[in-house]
Amino acid sequence: MADPVTASVDDTFDTAELRRRVLSAWADAPARFREDANAEEDFALGGYRDRVVVELAQNAADAARRAGVPGRLLLALDGDRLTAANTGAPLTSEGVESLATLRASSKRDDHGSAGRFGVGFSAVVSLSDDVTVDSGGTAVHFSAERARAVVTDLLDADGTHADLADEVGRRAGHVPMLRLPFAADVVPERPEGAYDTVVTLVLRDERARERVLELLDRTGEALLLALEGISEVRVVVDGEPRTLTRAPGDDGNDLVTTHSDAGGSRVTPWRVLRRFGEFAAHLLADRPTEERERSTWSLTWAVPVTPDGSVATLPADVEHVVHAPTPTDTELDLPAVLIGTFPLGADRRSVQPGAATDLLLMEAADAYCALLRRFAPAAALDLVPATRVGGGAVDAVFRTRVSEPLQDTPFLATAAGHPVAPATPCSWTPGEPAVPPTSSTCWSTSFPRCCPAPGAPATRPWPRCAYAVWAWRTSPTCWGTPSVRRSGGAGSTRP
Repeated sequence: MADPVTASVDDTFDTAELRRRVLSAWADAPARFREDANAEEDFALGGYRDRVVVELAQNAADAARRAGVPGRLLLALDGDRLTAANTGAPLTSEGVESLATLRASSKRDDHGSAGRFGVGFSAVVSLSDDVTVDSGGTAVHFSAERARAVVTDLLDADGTHADLADEVGRRAGHVPMLRLPFAADVVPERPEGAYDTVVTLVLRDERARERVLELLDRTGEALLLALEGISEVRVVVDGEPRTLTRAPGDDGNDLVTTHSDAGGSRVTPWRVLRRFGEFAAHLLADRPTEERERSTWSLTWAVPVTPDGSVATLPADVEHVVHAPTPTDTELDLPAVLIGTFPLGADRRSVQPGAATDLLLMEAADAYCALLRRFAPAAALDLVPATRVGGGAVDAVFRTRVSEPLQDTPFLATAAGHPVAPATPCSWTPGEPAVPPTSSTCWSTSFPRCCPAPGAPATRPWPRCAYAVWAWRTSPTCWGTPSVRRSGGAGSTRP
């Protein structure tokens, strides 16, 4: 009878010892087996079922950052195999133990890492029963078949583990495979390119392949915005490639992303604003212990821009959600992307309410006001959040938080080009003579529906007209009041 914990090949990561500990714990307390099996199943079938690509990308970004090299990631689907290859620091023994230990991340003291919960790798079990990680000249293998075999050997070797046998029997022989890593005796062929780590998933069935196809199709420029350690993502589906890249920007733009495939290339310039800070201890009192140790916070706003500096439409593959740092299910319907260290639930799919989230939304509102000042007035108005009925709680709270400071933010301009805030008082009253524009840069060139043609007498001075545009955007219900009504004829309802 084979010893279930004896390594048969070079075991650099000491996986035999990891298996020995786990099997001993299960044998001593079958409830531990049940707990591990339930946890792995929850992550695979619940919150992590659609996150395998994102989680592998986060690992790649962290590896590149630790090594201080540009992060390159390959995601290739070929038949029944998904390959994720990346540059960066190789896997270590501590990293293997983390992969095999639910909710015990090896990155807890690495406050710059994208991964922080220690459960992301569990997403692979939603798609595969056979996973190999080849890194640093050696490889580790996670296999449902091999895991089942060593548990069977344990039960056959000693008939005293009736309770454990009963638990295994209730699951038709299924055991949590990620808890039992092995030294790989067969290593899949590496893809072309100088990659340091290669993860290979043998997909479980056609349904798993269809899910991977969907996830790869949704992989876009948002990944490059969220994961600063990644500069290139190459997606290959059955030999058909497309490439996403990130590079520093110019001409007032902070960075540029590019999407290239057989149909051509799309280049998206972005203006970015970042904020950093530290949580006061009491704001994290309701968060788990290890999360309380990560007291720094960060926020990033990113806005796509056109060549003339106007606000562009978000790329189709960028979802209107909060990114923390990768996409969550928490809606935020704005023409900009918000990326932040928001507290998340155990499944990492939704932003959790609480004091830390309240602070971050307040800081996000303040940063958003500063972001508008980086645009010309006409473009800035496209960023003003309009009044919205419905939407999620975070979306609603953000709109409430940003509405007041925006009124005092000088992102508009007078005809003479002086900054002016929407709430700037206007001395003009109906019936007074209009003041003709004194500059060729009259606001009418930007807002023709608010002003007459350049050179013609203005119907009202610009602080008032600019406020009218603001008022309609933020509160349509007050547009018909005399203080902000546009003089454009009967029935006029918007600028």
